[in-house]
Amino acid sequence: MRKIFQLLLFTTLPFFLMAQTPDSIPVFDYSSPQSYEIGGIKITGANFSDENALLAISGLRVGNQIRIPGGDIPRAIKALWRLRLFTDVQIYKEKTIGDVVFLEVVVEERPQLSRHSFKGVKKSYHDDLNDVVNQYLIKGAIVTENIKNDACVGIENFFREKGYLDAKATVKEIADSGTNKVRLVFNIKRNERIKIQDIIFTGNTIKANKLRRKMDATKRKRRLFASSKLIKPDYELDKDLIINYYNTLGFRDAKVLSDSIWRNEDGNLMVQINLEEGNQYYFRNIVWKGNSIYDTPTLEKVLGIVSGDVYNTELLNTRLQFSQDGRDVSTLYMDNGYLFFSVEPIEVAVVGDSIDVELRIFEGPQATIDKVVIKGNDRTHEHVIRRELRTRPGQKFSRTDIIRSQREIVNLGYFNPETLGINTPVNPQRGTVDIEYTVEEKPSDQLELSAGWGGRGRGVIGTLGVSFNNFSIRNIFNKESWSPLPQGDGQRLSLRAQTNGRFFQSYNISFTEPWLGGKKPNSFTVGAFYTALSNGIDRESTNYSSLGILNFSFGLGTRLKFPDDNFISNTTINIQTLSLNNWARGDFLDDDGVPIGFGDYNNFSINQTFSRSSINDPIFPKSGSRFSLSMQFTPPYSAFSNSDRNYAEERPEERFKWLEYHKWRFTGEWFTQLVGDLTLRTAVKIGMLGYYNRDIGTSPFERFQLGGDGLANQQTGLLGFDLISLRGYEIEDLPASNGGAPVFAKYTAEIRYPLSLNPSSTIYVLAFAEGGNSWNTFRDFNPFDTRRSVGMGLRVFLPMFGTLGFDYGLGFDKNLINPTGNPFQDYGNFNIILGFEPE
Repeated sequence: MRKIFQLLLFTTLPFFLMAQTPDSIPVFDYSSPQSYEIGGIKITGANFSDENALLAISGLRVGNQIRIPGGDIPRAIKALWRLRLFTDVQIYKEKTIGDVVFLEVVVEERPQLSRHSFKGVKKSYHDDLNDVVNQYLIKGAIVTENIKNDACVGIENFFREKGYLDAKATVKEIADSGTNKVRLVFNIKRNERIKIQDIIFTGNTIKANKLRRKMDATKRKRRLFASSKLIKPDYELDKDLIINYYNTLGFRDAKVLSDSIWRNEDGNLMVQINLEEGNQYYFRNIVWKGNSIYDTPTLEKVLGIVSGDVYNTELLNTRLQFSQDGRDVSTLYMDNGYLFFSVEPIEVAVVGDSIDVELRIFEGPQATIDKVVIKGNDRTHEHVIRRELRTRPGQKFSRTDIIRSQREIVNLGYFNPETLGINTPVNPQRGTVDIEYTVEEKPSDQLELSAGWGGRGRGVIGTLGVSFNNFSIRNIFNKESWSPLPQGDGQRLSLRAQTNGRFFQSYNISFTEPWLGGKKPNSFTVGAFYTALSNGIDRESTNYSSLGILNFSFGLGTRLKFPDDNFISNTTINIQTLSLNNWARGDFLDDDGVPIGFGDYNNFSINQTFSRSSINDPIFPKSGSRFSLSMQFTPPYSAFSNSDRNYAEERPEERFKWLEYHKWRFTGEWFTQLVGDLTLRTAVKIGMLGYYNRDIGTSPFERFQLGGDGLANQQTGLLGFDLISLRGYEIEDLPASNGGAPVFAKYTAEIRYPLSLNPSSTIYVLAFAEGGNSWNTFRDFNPFDTRRSVGMGLRVFLPMFGTLGFDYGLGFDKNLINPTGNPFQDYGNFNIILGFEPE
């Protein structure tokens, strides 16, 4: 339309120039063009544009010679049109004096944008829509029809990507009074979401459901929890995924012949994909060329593909280049320093349904690590990171060592695992490689703070706890290193105090040096805690009861090299005294069920723990496993005492004055990445408390209480027994756990999905199935006799506060059917998680 308008303007231009009043100058004779000198130029209508700039762009100058008619005036009009600032441009003859002409340039300016708004959609969409239209609209810029149309199309495409294929957007231009500015109001009609009714395949021998599952984004609406919408780019990628799947099955010639998309009578989408599968192919001869470091049988064993296997190029490339489990030819070479190694599979013959493949290897020279560079550590001292690395200058390059170093850096807990970068610049002339680790610090210290007034008789109720996980004790007297505390050496200092008025008080302090001496990963931990509980009444009262526990511990840990260097050994010496005064809660029972309420008891024990961890992330593991086997034992005092001593006739405070026992615990966790970030966690926990002397029996302390949320051990310090959570059941629901049980077992399966993996707030939801039970003797132990529960939960990990969240578990037991016949019992419990993950 604009070009037509310009054409009409140019053809009628002579008439504009001839227009005059009866008193005006004579009409130009266009039959004989003449040359004129421009005597003056006046611009009319340019209220918001610079007149001098417009004159310069038009090319017309006072004093210049122009011909009328001629090309000068049309060129000036075109130049002003190209600015796109005007809706109309005209040039008139104002007057002529002899051969001098005076011109008037008349323009009509386009309006400028003042602001925009949306109607017809919820405010929750506005921020996203602003991002869309801001690609086209600029405040203060000229508003054109093209810009308005582009903004409307952008809005419609935004909603179409969300499945609203019938979305429509129109725009209304509203003038701001007294200015040359307009406000744009976008009227949006989203309409109903259009879902995919069905996806149909033709020409396929593979089941349609298998093919549909290979499509990541394009789903049918009948699938539970699946988003059913058609997005063209994603749909094209999904067709490629189907062909890739066919290729893994040996159908190397498979292709999409055509596809159709239409709306059915209900308005939903129907998708039909027409396939041609072709023949299925198999490996025949696999020949290695260029290998001298490793012989052919070694390479064939790593490859794991033999003649007759289905021809799968994806599997072939994985076994050649990079496999998640490290079982590939490239890792074999690169772990031996051959950084420049490459292998190229070539199809050399296709005979019937069989394919011959030649694997051409370039081994290259070995590469040596020159420099190891660490960047981005603005709080953590470099030696803390460097001592965890498996890559050191002078060593041969090893891909496995780099992957392990990456995992060790993440497991420190000081850095963002999502942004950890590794770069390997190569110097081929020298045969060396530098390794650069780029880290991003994240908060690692934790604060626990709560306070309240318990009312008369209870006093202050509160908790104050701090954990400095990257502490530096050597800089404690260096004021310049306080920010706000000395940090950066990887040491851990924990202080905690908790009170519930007169009923409960607990104080805890611990310090850990992870590299004692600084040369080997030998950790040293020293800690102490004091816990005091009472019934809150006056100490002078005969009904006053109390429990006091004082504990000191010293631990030494070391990283083992056998069976592999993922194993850690930790040995801890515990010196503990327990003082009971009229303690009548029934927390401690002997084997005959007699409660222990009076006396002072000494618990001197040595705890030996062997653990192994190969998880990839300490906060939200997606792969790997964790195992722990601990053995805690006291000296067998009764073996050194008088053999005529009759323990059965002694009072508990005499019989158990020096506790003797052996205690065993095993914990195993496995993490499996299912699809994307969806992760399966399976776990097993088993514990047993044994005795040396049958006459003394099982210790009333150090037993296991199964059920509830398992918070008390962490919230209040040690209470003389281990609390193991069992979601869906309280401790009272498991009779053997009342007073503590010598044996327990617990099994867990969790499905986890992260809502946010941001290191400042990691959030994930979970669904679980759990089973467990406790027994009074090891002879009663039956791993299949469990109380089971199902439920769901939420976790939020905040670096400053640890883990926050909740679980709701609903317990059920096939042996306990209530009168209504519903297997679900009144065992549902709602657990709050504060500052840690319970056992």
